[in-house]
Amino acid sequence: HGIKRVRQNPDISETRKQKELAKIKQYCQLSDQVLARKSVKDCSPEALDLTKQLLAVNPEFYTIWNYRRNILVNGIFPSRSPSEINDSLSADLLLTTTALRQYPKVYWIWNHRRWCLEHIPDGPDQDLDGWRRTNWTKELYVVEKMLDADARNFHAWNYRRYVLASLATTQSPALELAYTTRKIELNFSNFSAWHQRSKVYTDLWERDMEEDKRRKFKDQEFELIKQAMYTDPGDQSVWLYHRWLVGPGDNQELLVREINVIEELLEIEPDSKWCLDTLVHYKSLLLQHVHADNLILDCVGMLTKLERLDPFRRERYADLGRRQDGPLNLIIDWLLKVKSIK
Repeated sequence: HGIKRVRQNPDISETRKQKELAKIKQYCQLSDQVLARKSVKDCSPEALDLTKQLLAVNPEFYTIWNYRRNILVNGIFPSRSPSEINDSLSADLLLTTTALRQYPKVYWIWNHRRWCLEHIPDGPDQDLDGWRRTNWTKELYVVEKMLDADARNFHAWNYRRYVLASLATTQSPALELAYTTRKIELNFSNFSAWHQRSKVYTDLWERDMEEDKRRKFKDQEFELIKQAMYTDPGDQSVWLYHRWLVGPGDNQELLVREINVIEELLEIEPDSKWCLDTLVHYKSLLLQHVHADNLILDCVGMLTKLERLDPFRRERYADLGRRQDGPLNLIIDWLLKVKSIK
């Protein structure tokens, strides 16, 4: 995209091609060798070393990750002490750390890391959870480093939730909210950070939190979202989180307040697709509480404008108006009532 193609010297291209063919040949030979050992259930240290070589070249070869685990469980661990097993698993954690730096979005690397942590043995000595506690605590640091490198890596965010749920000491929700706030302030367009906040708040609210305290949390959250909306009204992640926070529209007072906030932004950004789309959604929800003709007309007008602003989704907006409870059907009902009165 936007990069000018440079004509390659034929001699250089041919040399590069030969190098690539040589690499492919080496890879195929290594792959055949490992799969041949797997077929005869070879669980030797030599086979383990070959899987490491192959996975360094192709970490998405999930069959080889499975084979590596089989070798460890059936060929390596039975003759090892708990301390040696812990050392072997620590080595594999280091292996995956190195792999994740180059391939941060490969599922199988993250899966193998989970497996290693879940097989840490008891110890050392009488401190049965010592090794596990050390590894899990270190793991939170590792995943934070991964998110420092790419704050929107959903694999890392999903893994973070897994680590937090597995820690011996539960982390305070306030700490996790502060962490997501830092990530969001660095970049409002972070779906994963917003999603993590929704997970934390859902957990908090399911603990029978008092209504006044819940309302206070929500008001603080709406203020944060308002800042994000005004900073970048075209960012989808903010609007989706806002809809989650508003919910199904049971609270009429909340709906009216947020509609007013978004209408103020619309005056500044009259062609904002997400302002218009969200207003249609909230005003449709408001119609559950009050049947006001101006609300219906507003929705129809905004849907018409959206068809013009966002032609690739024209049929979606038309369909929203045609639904049984959509504004177009409501306005038709209204016109029929007016006609019958006359």
